[in-house]
Amino acid sequence: MSLIWPFMLALLLLIPVLILVYILLQRRRQKYALRYASLSLVKEALGRGPGWRRHIPAALFLIALTAMIFALARPEATTLVPSAEGTIILAIDVSGSMTATDLLPNRMEAAKSAARAFVEKQPDTVQVAIVSFSDNAFVVQPPTDDKEALLSAISRLNWQRGTAIGRGMVASLEAIAEKTGQGGEIILSQDQSQDPTNAAPQPTPMPKGQYQNAIIVLLTDGENNQWPEPVEIAQIAADRGVRVYTVGIGSEEGAIVRIQGRAIRTRLDEQTLRTISEMTDGVYYNAQTETDLVKVYENLSTNLVLKTDKIEVTAYVTAIAVFFSLLAGFFSLLWFNRLP
Repeated sequence: MSLIWPFMLALLLLIPVLILVYILLQRRRQKYALRYASLSLVKEALGRGPGWRRHIPAALFLIALTAMIFALARPEATTLVPSAEGTIILAIDVSGSMTATDLLPNRMEAAKSAARAFVEKQPDTVQVAIVSFSDNAFVVQPPTDDKEALLSAISRLNWQRGTAIGRGMVASLEAIAEKTGQGGEIILSQDQSQDPTNAAPQPTPMPKGQYQNAIIVLLTDGENNQWPEPVEIAQIAADRGVRVYTVGIGSEEGAIVRIQGRAIRTRLDEQTLRTISEMTDGVYYNAQTETDLVKVYENLSTNLVLKTDKIEVTAYVTAIAVFFSLLAGFFSLLWFNRLP
């Protein structure tokens, strides 16, 4: 809970003043009563007093006044609310294994078709980027809400050699950093991976459970066969508060593809993809058919638009103040035929 106008709370100093005035008025009333000639006359004049009920309307009125002053400070609460804002990086594997035909017409075309449908469903407040990776990774389209540019970038994707999942994640993280200003360039060096003492300093990790308003959707069908290790980059993503949703594409038994005259069997490494998603608090999906792949994207489009935000709750506090004011007036009229 925070306040937009906290200086208005200075008005709370009126509450103890009003309490003091109320006490003085009660004592003054008692002094007037004692002017009668005898105690019996006092009791006769006063009759059976209202007792403790006398103070209830005043107490309720003070509670209402306190709530009114708190409402003037414009309180706001931090909560998780539906939001259609953020950045989504579609990191798509374009290695040669994506030409396998266990998804028709092949894995790559099925993935591109589902990606187009996903982009078309996004509201204008969502920024989408396209990253392609094989033995290297490139940002084909930086984050944008221009659907025509995104669809054109997806259509240009073509297969290459090798599968470097880690580099695809690095390119995605750097695209997010450039867009949000959180994070920065990731310097890759095999010497640093072998000798951690030579590693460049990393930014302070975000507290666990806090995330950037940006995610990575990593779509791949094969085993990683290039440096760096995907799990190492997943840790960097977790430290930056970026969730990675992994999508394993292809059939369980795999498929044989021919690349430059060589027959190669592609096998889906589900364990690595599950580890990546678990480390970053994302979700792993297995898309064995084109229908499964479309459903994955539909699920992402409805579940990945939540963020922590502040909502002003002045109206609710004002409603509480009105309730106690009406309650004070009701009891005062009921017992004393007057307003407090």
